[in-house]
Formats: sequence, structure tokens, C-alpha cells
Amino acid sequence: MPAGGKRVLLAKPRGYCAGVDRAVIAVEKALELYGAPVYVRKEIVHNRHVVETLRERGVIFVDETSEVPEGELVVFSAHGVSPAVHAEAAERNLRTIDATCPLVTKVHKEVNRFAKDDYDILLIGHEGHEEVEGTAGEAPDKVQLVDTAEDVDKVQVRDPSKVIWLSQTTLSVDETMERVDQLRDKFPGLADPPSDDICYATTNRQVAVKAMAAECDLVLVVGSTNSSNSKRLVEVALKAGARASHLVDFAHEVDEAWLEGVETVGVTSGASVPDVLVMDLLAWLAERGWDSVDEVTTANEKIAFALPHELRKAAKA
Repeated sequence: MPAGGKRVLLAKPRGYCAGVDRAVIAVEKALELYGAPVYVRKEIVHNRHVVETLRERGVIFVDETSEVPEGELVVFSAHGVSPAVHAEAAERNLRTIDATCPLVTKVHKEVNRFAKDDYDILLIGHEGHEEVEGTAGEAPDKVQLVDTAEDVDKVQVRDPSKVIWLSQTTLSVDETMERVDQLRDKFPGLADPPSDDICYATTNRQVAVKAMAAECDLVLVVGSTNSSNSKRLVEVALKAGARASHLVDFAHEVDEAWLEGVETVGVTSGASVPDVLVMDLLAWLAERGWDSVDEVTTANEKIAFALPHELRKAAKA
């Protein structure tokens, strides 16, 4: 350990996942091909820096498709949208680019598959989150949202032998399985998803934090407050033994009082965070004596997704 005992443990993997990278590049490519303005329904990803940077380049973020002028181009965010949103865009003659993460699309297809087989679908996720709204919108008459333990008590199904759980892709693995166990106590015949719904990047970032948390006096997670997977990293760090953990968008948001009596600082970032923000935080910490950085690697990610087909077709043309 360096003199004074000050060190940084830097989690790897951290930051951008393949779905976020694809969505951000999709908007940048749309700007390049079509010019400003490009409309985006909701935030393309849940990160203040990314949204503000794109806004400066001519992106207009809207809450609803109805806010986009008829005939204009709109990009659907990485979190996905319901069939009703696609239908509204078609009615308004909007040109669309669907930047939904392929792993979210997979869950949408699972909802459709099990709805057609007349299952009751219990969707574990956070109420009000865009991904949950889009997923549930695939079969609103068959999907029930399960967010809290209290929600488990309220669930009612038509046939206990035809009920399945699915989940939001950005949840804490441990919290999700806790909810699944509660549901299975109530419905012993509860079926599991055909494949894991929680995305590889969410899982990998949580595993990396768990690997270093017990050694950390403080874990700083770079991410925005509306980022589900970033908030989960704070919770995971605390449960895994970190003495304290905080979520910050930018280095200047760190309260220097958090550093009092701290030797080891853990640093990670949510799946929608560009690494430049992590580098800024490391520089900020180095100026205050935490200039020794050890990377804690638990996985090497090599997954990449092709751009939305609308962009690939336009680029060829």
C-alpha cells in the first residue's frame, strides 16, 4: 500500500455497455446522415452528460411522440417503447429509428410469446421506469408489475400452473431473486424465463463491485439518479461490505467530507456512463492524494451490437 495508505480500486467492467454504445452512436449517426434537429423520445440513455452533449449538437428530447412535428425523424431510446408508441408514430407519419437495446427487445419478445400462450406474466421491475412501461405495453392485459414485497401480496393469477416471471434488465440480481423467491412461495408452479433477463453488463458491473467493496472505506459510483443500474451499484456496494457509497454524475459533486478517514476508495460507473467521467473523477481524487490506482477485473466484455437496421439501410443508400 502506498505511503499514507491512500489508494483507489477501479472496477472493471464499468461504464458503457453494448446497448448504450449502440444507442448513442445511433443518435450521432442520425445527426450525421440527416442533420439537426433529430428528435429523441425520452432520454436516449439515462446519463446527464450524454443527454446534455447531444442536446448541444441539435438533438431535441421529448417526453411523448405527440410532441414531434409530423413527418420528422424520431429515435426511440435504448429502454424500448410499447406497440402503442410505434402505432402513434406511424399515425403521425414520423420517420423512426428504433435504438432499443437488443436485450430489452428479447424481453419484449418473451412477453409476446407467453401472452400468446395465455400465461399471467409477473414483471419484476421499478414502477414508472421507461423500460418497464415499454415491456408491459406489449401485453398490458397479461402483465402485472411486481416492484415491492407488498406487490407480491397483491398479485392474483387466473391459473397458478400458467404463470411466469420476467424482469427489467437493469435490476440488482440479488434483489430480483429475493422477489422471485417470494413469488414462488405464493405460486410454487412459477415458471422461469427461458433465459436470463438481467443483462450481462448489469450483472458484470455488480460482480466487479462485490469483488472490491469489502476492501473499500468508500465506493463512488459515477451515474445519474434516474439510472436504475447505477443506483443498484450503490446498494450492491453497501451490501457487499463497503463502509459508505455514493452516486455522483460528476467529480465536482463529491463531498470532500466523505473522504475524511478514508484510505481505500472504490470507483465504478453505471452502464450508461462514458469513461471520460470516470477519468475526471480519478484526476480529482489524485489531486487530493488518492493517486495510486489498481484495477479490479472480474470479466472482459467483447459484446457489440449492430446499429439499428434503419441506419444501416440509410448508410448504404
